[in-house]
Amino acid sequence: MAIATHINPETMLSNPAFTQVVRVPAGTDIIYIGGQNGLDGNGQLAGPDLGAQARQALANLQTCLAAAGAAIENVVKWTILVVDGHDVRTGFAAFQQVWGQRPNPPAITVAKVAGLAIPGALVEIDAVAAVPA
Repeated sequence: MAIATHINPETMLSNPAFTQVVRVPAGTDIIYIGGQNGLDGNGQLAGPDLGAQARQALANLQTCLAAAGAAIENVVKWTILVVDGHDVRTGFAAFQQVWGQRPNPPAITVAKVAGLAIPGALVEIDAVAAVPA
């Protein structure tokens, strides 16, 4: 069930990978998920490449969402950090695999960074989700 209103102003770029504006009504539970990277449950990086790490980070996010009573379609905002020198399109491809054909993708911010806290980590993704109260 969609709780938020997704808005793409007519005068702005419309892209199936993200929404320009997401409005969440009062009385909604907001879930904040801290940055997830490509570590598996054993604390090992999913692989040395951005694609494998992005898929693991998204799996970690889905686990966190489920623990909070939400699902990926409840995400209204992502922030994605990618280590400089890596093609963000690889990460977007992983996102598209997970998101599939669902409507109303979240708003998104992507930034290139010099490095992340976990040695060898190439991507970190945090999320904000909204669910009915």
